[in-house]
Amino acid sequence: MKVELYERLMRAGMTRRRLLQGAASLGAVSALGGLGSALGARPAAAQSGLRAEILKIPGVGMGSPTDADWQKVGELCLGPIKEVVQEGEFEGVELTFMGLNNQNLHNFLFRGFLKPWEAYTGARINWIDLAQADYNARLQQSIATETVDFDILEMGAPFEGDVCGRGLADEMPDWVKSLIDMEDYVGYLKEPVGTWDGRTYRISIDGDCHNFNYRKDYFENEDFARAWAEEGHEGPWEPPTTWRKVNEVSQFLAGKTDPLTGLPAHGYLDPLKGWGGFAFYFLGSRATAYAKHPDDPAWLFDPDTMKPRVNNAAWVRAIQDVMDIMATQPPDQINADPGTTAFQQFLAGTGAMVSWWGDVGASAKTSDTSVVGDVTAFSILPGSDEVWNHAKGEWETLASGPNFAPNMAYIGWGIYVMKRAASDERKRKAAWSAAAHLGGKDISLWCSAYPSGFQPYRNSHFNVPEWTEAGYDELFINDFLASQSESYNHPNAAIEPRIPGIFQYYSVAEDELAKIYAGQYGSVQEGADAIAAAWERITDQIGRESQIALYRASLGL
Repeated sequence: MKVELYERLMRAGMTRRRLLQGAASLGAVSALGGLGSALGARPAAAQSGLRAEILKIPGVGMGSPTDADWQKVGELCLGPIKEVVQEGEFEGVELTFMGLNNQNLHNFLFRGFLKPWEAYTGARINWIDLAQADYNARLQQSIATETVDFDILEMGAPFEGDVCGRGLADEMPDWVKSLIDMEDYVGYLKEPVGTWDGRTYRISIDGDCHNFNYRKDYFENEDFARAWAEEGHEGPWEPPTTWRKVNEVSQFLAGKTDPLTGLPAHGYLDPLKGWGGFAFYFLGSRATAYAKHPDDPAWLFDPDTMKPRVNNAAWVRAIQDVMDIMATQPPDQINADPGTTAFQQFLAGTGAMVSWWGDVGASAKTSDTSVVGDVTAFSILPGSDEVWNHAKGEWETLASGPNFAPNMAYIGWGIYVMKRAASDERKRKAAWSAAAHLGGKDISLWCSAYPSGFQPYRNSHFNVPEWTEAGYDELFINDFLASQSESYNHPNAAIEPRIPGIFQYYSVAEDELAKIYAGQYGSVQEGADAIAAAWERITDQIGRESQIALYRASLGL
């Protein structure tokens, strides 16, 4: 690399370690061609006055937003809706909305955002609030019993096979597509995501990937650096770039003292409790570096047979990694789900490292419960010095260096309107206008910048000056946005399939993993084999041939 380009990257906040991680990614290539295209940077003078105004509500460093803040943002962002909906147009219309209530986010924000919409349109919304662990069961029950009792649904793309594939969702009207500016979505959220049989059903409100969050104060600690060297560890004391190093660091920190809180130090935080299928993503984020070969689009199933890969050498190694550092985890970690690791542990000052969706970065400096805002940094997920070549049945060391395969876990939340709302045209328009308000371009920027349950997912979200004007530290936000951009654009990103029953697979895997972590199997391999056997039964129950066809389509084969 030319010296002037390297220096340009360093000035923009790129670190040497993440330059190594992202060198093969399209995000890094974009950065080399122009940092504006990599992080969306534009002159501050070009920013919308509305966007600048809402990003000051309540202001970075001013504590957690309140319902009054959500209502104010919702009111200010109502302009596009007023262009297509007359005041009082939906008087007497009632809609039911089903979504999450995790961490007082999701539906709580939606209520605030939609109160001005209700006041303007005359419609009223009834709410079905679900904990994350209950979401899959409630949705599947509605599908199986043909008792869909909601008009608007907050749902992730992996469920599209269950919902859109069964004809339960309403196709998006053309006026909505124009209103929400779908062309602004990052590439991996565009078609076919949000579509089924060529029809569009989803308004994206999120763009999920797991990134790596770590505490700088741990890795800048001179006492730790000295002890690391004295113990004879290979390489400098620095944030790890491979999962092997993550475990080595975690074992090293056992018995030491947290430099911020003075409490016991802990390394990487694994969620060991199920979460309605969602905790499986966190094992997946360990496994993708081992299991997702750059020459093979598949990493969950064999694309020709749907034979599970969850019990191959790559997944077994990932599970063993978790087992190897269980003794270094905080007390009672066996009962810690992902919500615990992010919000009750990492943001509250427990642990040096955690993988999560973008909520950790958005909350670090804007949540009342966070104490780590000044010491948190980010990168893409760690890689592996070797990757499992499934075709050859052997481990392989890549000439290009460690294998990185960011996990595009869940492909983001979206808003869907159900067919039941389309029986009446006025009700249908009301539902779609409410959904469009929640998925609007400006309101989405606010959600990306503050605790919401959602992370950056539009190209316009990567405009650094907007974030710094709101009060974010430039180095912090460059680091955070780069970890998202490099993950979305990585050529070896692990994108999960949108196939029916995907959360049946994940949920049964969580059940078996709980037994593995509790020592109920003779070996990790035995437990992984039990997961694979259960997955085979699910595939046969749903229909192997149809699953193969849909899985291959999701991989672009």
